[in-house]
Amino acid sequence: MSTPDDQLLTSDQAAAILGLQVNTLEIWRFRGQGPRFLKLGTRKQSPVRYKRSDVESWLAQRTFASTSAYSAIASS
Repeated sequence: MSTPDDQLLTSDQAAAILGLQVNTLEIWRFRGQGPRFLKLGTRKQSPVRYKRSDVESWLAQRTFASTSAYSAIASS
């Protein structure tokens, strides 16, 4: 049985959750900066999907209590 964490999101849906434009998410995907994604096929035109749990995990990894906590990670 599938859970909400297993839900596959389109780029539009993932971008909306993240508060981004879809093209920003595409650029991040190209650069390896955004959440993990799935490629549903081997062709260039094959659809991309994001697991909701991966998007939420990516966000959680970027949660900080202070700017000094962020600075320590950003400078490493």
